[in-house]
Amino acid sequence: MSVHTDVGGASSVVRGVATAGAAVLLATVALAGCSASDQPTVADQIVLGEGQALGDFNPMLGYAQLGVSPVYDGLLVPAADGDDRVPDLVPALAESRPERVAPRTWRVPLKSGISFSDGTDFDAADVVATYRAVVDSRVASSISTDFAPIVAVEADGPRAVTVRMNTDADPSPYLLVGVVPSERVEDAPAAEWALNTEPVGTGAYRLESLEPDQSVFVAREDHWGNRPAVQRLVYTHVPDDNTRAQRIAAGEIDGANLPPRLAEGLEGRDGIDVISVKSADWRGISLPSANPFTADPAARLAMNLGVDRQAVVDDVLTGDGEPASTPVAPVYGASVYDEGAQFEFDADGARAALDAAGWRTGADGVRVRGADRASFPLLYNAQDTLRRDLAVAFAAAMKPIGVEVLTRGTSWDDIDSELSTAAVVLGGGATPYSIDSQIYDTLHTRFPDSSPYSNPGDLTAPGLDALLDEARASAPGPDNDLRYQRIQQVYVAQPSYVFLAFLHHTYAVRGEGWRHDAPILEPHSHGVTWGPWWNIPSWQPVS
Repeated sequence: MSVHTDVGGASSVVRGVATAGAAVLLATVALAGCSASDQPTVADQIVLGEGQALGDFNPMLGYAQLGVSPVYDGLLVPAADGDDRVPDLVPALAESRPERVAPRTWRVPLKSGISFSDGTDFDAADVVATYRAVVDSRVASSISTDFAPIVAVEADGPRAVTVRMNTDADPSPYLLVGVVPSERVEDAPAAEWALNTEPVGTGAYRLESLEPDQSVFVAREDHWGNRPAVQRLVYTHVPDDNTRAQRIAAGEIDGANLPPRLAEGLEGRDGIDVISVKSADWRGISLPSANPFTADPAARLAMNLGVDRQAVVDDVLTGDGEPASTPVAPVYGASVYDEGAQFEFDADGARAALDAAGWRTGADGVRVRGADRASFPLLYNAQDTLRRDLAVAFAAAMKPIGVEVLTRGTSWDDIDSELSTAAVVLGGGATPYSIDSQIYDTLHTRFPDSSPYSNPGDLTAPGLDALLDEARASAPGPDNDLRYQRIQQVYVAQPSYVFLAFLHHTYAVRGEGWRHDAPILEPHSHGVTWGPWWNIPSWQPVS
């Protein structure tokens, strides 16, 4: 789910066409079949088009991993007044920020008087059960490796927990995941849990109904925070990008995430606003180690030199993004982001690097070295038009330097089986609110329990693993900032991917008359849970 908006200030009022400095909007559309007399008012209902399948409302599967969802709260929650900086992590279910009580040990007091949507009381046992489940091999959580720095979460009475770490780092970035009731934790794979379709959290909404093509969330009257003015959230499953754009244009839904070019096509239409939200969500090309060409460090360096990233941002993303040479975005600040560790477009340098490595141009324009060709397949999810366009742009950029890239749209199931032999248009940045979690799994060689999409080529630069391990184990501060700069420098000397861009998540929305918190810097996840809707309880009608 995604969004980017160049919006400043803690809240914004939307009337008519959005402008820079004004956040977005949302009108309401009555559910099909409602008559004019029983249509909800603007403060009652929002209908959004969701590109992902409905269900899997389970934090163990990544839903509400960063504490942002209508159903769940985390101990902490990201908060900022805009999308131009890494958010602060502030208390949600926690009473206050984590307090260091011993080396690598932190205490987190919990709020009292909070209940889950099933009526049960929230306490330390629920926090402990959630964090144990997320790393339990029997649960097979898809996000388990994201919590590797946590050794244990233990109850300190009913109103506090103790967090023990295996590093000197602040645990705050790992304390965002949505907390589930201990009674709802199952001794079974998370994919089989009842929470997938019957979510129970402490958030401002509860699930009222779920169908394959629609889910309806209603505001909780017993919520511990302010009761939202938006009383009904309706998510309609619309997997096709073009269809979502058409339904917004027709007024059938109030908003959705769209690829930049489709969103741009709606700009200026009556009643539709297009917004763009900065993110740490990167797109890039993973490179397989089993292919003789992509396994060659000189070839990987040449491909990084041979692609014009600014042209990709301008042409494919229609300007809604920033060039990416590594997973570290400028938003992390000058103390961490290394301006010198970036690839400038240099097609002549790319050709020279390939020449020096013995890759000679063949009769058909494709380079060869012995029996090996500078050729490889590049797969992308066929339903994702943006990844398709990035694949095509990358292939076009490689042709002039003598590299043949064979693009193919397919399913994720097919991609899963070919990660070792084919390149893939990947996305990343799922947990970007610490620099460690933004880059560690992406650049480090693989672990046995890693996601198949964590460095699928299992390629790395000499010494990079040790640097990543050292930075992860160290406390934040100037010394560690220098380590992360060094990581970028070592990576660009022998890259393992071709990173292309950090996306600005784009949304089209219909409506006016709302005041709400501005969108914040977003992770890889984007869509109806993020963008202008990331903090739905903040939405209030303009009086």
